[in-house]
Amino acid sequence: MLVCPAKKRFVLNLGNLVWLSLSLLLCGHPAAAQSQRTPDPSAAPSQQPSDQQQSGNIRGKVSDQSGASIGGATVKLTREAGGPSPEVLTDEDGHFYFVNVAPGPFELTFTSQGLAPADFSGTLSPGEAYLVPQVILTVATQVTEVRVALAPSELAEVQIKEQRVLGVIPNFYVSYVPNAAPLRSKQKFELAWKSASDPFTFLGVGALAAVDHATGRWSGYGPGVEGYAKRYGATYANVFVGTFVGGAVLPSLLRQDPRYFYKGTGSKRSRILYALGSSVICKGDNGKWQPNYSSVLGNLAAGGISNLYYPASDRNGAALVFSNALIRLGEMAVANVFQEFIVPKLTPNLPTRAPAQP
Repeated sequence: MLVCPAKKRFVLNLGNLVWLSLSLLLCGHPAAAQSQRTPDPSAAPSQQPSDQQQSGNIRGKVSDQSGASIGGATVKLTREAGGPSPEVLTDEDGHFYFVNVAPGPFELTFTSQGLAPADFSGTLSPGEAYLVPQVILTVATQVTEVRVALAPSELAEVQIKEQRVLGVIPNFYVSYVPNAAPLRSKQKFELAWKSASDPFTFLGVGALAAVDHATGRWSGYGPGVEGYAKRYGATYANVFVGTFVGGAVLPSLLRQDPRYFYKGTGSKRSRILYALGSSVICKGDNGKWQPNYSSVLGNLAAGGISNLYYPASDRNGAALVFSNALIRLGEMAVANVFQEFIVPKLTPNLPTRAPAQP
């Protein structure tokens, strides 16, 4: 069978075309494959190792002075560059660990209950496993301050120590401590009895009775030893009643302080006015100034009671009561001026401030 040359060439060309197509499908385009294997010259160079790879670790041990490991101690990491400040606790063997720590300067702070804190500074290099020298925590220095505070009543007892002018004359009803603790009722009665029973009080009463006897005052008592004795008894009764009623009974009921509080500062005029005013103004147990009801009412009560033992011829009712009360208030005012300017110079070991509480 004869084949036309043109037809033969067509068949061959068709076969070659099929073969080429199959080759492309199975092996891929050679040029394309070659382009995938060739690096792009414009591509960026490979990246440097990450920060995580550059981080380091810090470890160490904490112990006490005896060398025993301290478990549960707090270790705080602070970096100079700032950022978070992580904390860890030491294990039972006293070891601590910080991992993935960025390089650079750092500071560690160690604390544990009952022990003095400690610090450590260092510099961590990239990728370094930093070993901290053994940290020793010492026992914290404890300063214990013991204050034994006196109760107000006990402090008042200290502040009313026996005071005597020239070491002899009783001077109990004055306080040289401006912020003196208030007196309890019991202390007010004790102070009244201390004043009324002092030997010098009996001598003073004897001197006053002698003056009254010499001048013929209270003539109803008569002359002689008997008259002097009656005058002595009446004078002492006045002192006793006035001291207890005005210095203990009423101050306890009205919560007032029967003492004169020495001023000692300011001009003479201000101190004189203060001294004169203190006969009708007093300090309450609450520390505030108020009218001296105790003194005024006490003197009136003493004047009224005196009518019970004065001679009948010398009793004139209300006039005697008020005259005695006014005389007593005047005496108190003069005595306060004397206390403000003269007595302090004659009183040894004068307390000018509140005693320190131990």
